Amino acid sequence: MTASHQTIRMSVFSIEKYFEYHRIMESIAVVKALAALAQASRLEVFRSLVVAGEPGLTPGALSESLGVAANTLSFHLKELLHAELITQERVGRNLIYRAQFERMNAVLAYLTQNCCQGQPCLAPEATQCAC
Repeated sequence: MTASHQTIRMSVFSIEKYFEYHRIMESIAVVKALAALAQASRLEVFRSLVVAGEPGLTPGALSESLGVAANTLSFHLKELLHAELITQERVGRNLIYRAQFERMNAVLAYLTQNCCQGQPCLAPEATQCAC
């Protein structure tokens, strides 16, 4: 076998491994996101941030609107940050939290990827937010 054939064969093998690795990593990220949302208070926090949209919310506003103690809210925000479902930005003295819509859409797309045995049954709007 020539060197070019070995390179091509190795490249194909590497590409297959690459996609297998990313498929596994994608499923791990989805499991992490779903685990973070599998708690009622965290789900409420995330949904509030989705409703708030791009402007986001401060922890004070979240705590007040949800009636959650500041230290409890801090724990839930940390878990959502760890799952990459939200972002945190410092603006002056305030922290602003925002839903990460790209990640949310990726989780929805992953869950509905092989829906209806591959037949087109959902409109694209059903699995994506236009935010």
